[in-house]
Amino acid sequence: MLEVTDLSVSYGAISALGGISFRIEPGRIVTLVGANGAGKTTTLRTLSGLLRAKGGSVRFRGEDITRLAPHHIVARGLGHVPEGRMVFANLTVDENLAMGAYLQKDRQRIAANRDYVFGIFPRLKERLAQAAGTLSGGEQQMLAIGRALMGDPQLLMLDEPSLGIAPKLISTIFEKIIEINRRHGVTILLVEQNAKLALEISHEAYVLESGRIVMQGASETLRRDPQLKAAYLGG
Repeated sequence: MLEVTDLSVSYGAISALGGISFRIEPGRIVTLVGANGAGKTTTLRTLSGLLRAKGGSVRFRGEDITRLAPHHIVARGLGHVPEGRMVFANLTVDENLAMGAYLQKDRQRIAANRDYVFGIFPRLKERLAQAAGTLSGGEQQMLAIGRALMGDPQLLMLDEPSLGIAPKLISTIFEKIIEINRRHGVTILLVEQNAKLALEISHEAYVLESGRIVMQGASETLRRDPQLKAAYLGG
């Protein structure tokens, strides 16, 4: 579904990604693991067109999307839930969801997607008229994911979904991510500081260090790797 080849990104003279390559098969959950500053968020922002690649290519469902504008990438089925959620704080939950469906023209499809989102996150239906900025961190994360799902993504990229969320809600969010993948068939690319949790729910993983992939493989295998355990899993 997604094939990234020798992707490099720079911020001025500073190299953020030094030619990374990875692929994602349909129906899988793939995680990018690494410390702060390793290049995980930069990778997602480049895949969604928010940053311009210096070199390399990104192919999504067989099409080269490396130079496409973000809205064209969304229209092709690649959704992005950014770090920090970035909900429209002054708009209601209902209006935020409508923004997620901005590129959709089929009213019946939009209605079906709303029902689909409410099936996953029933709490959002209870908060429809509430301003997004007044929701809890966990509810805002639900809304950010729901807003992305309104765009009908085939591949959903999630950047730090546990960030700033009460511990009791983190497990709920991750259960919903699994549900979105397994029950609804959405492929997931996950960036998550909680490497233990990310490796528990994903199929494959890539470890980023200083903008380069230094390890890759089945998540279950990497969870048992002594080097990875020492670096990211608390020994």
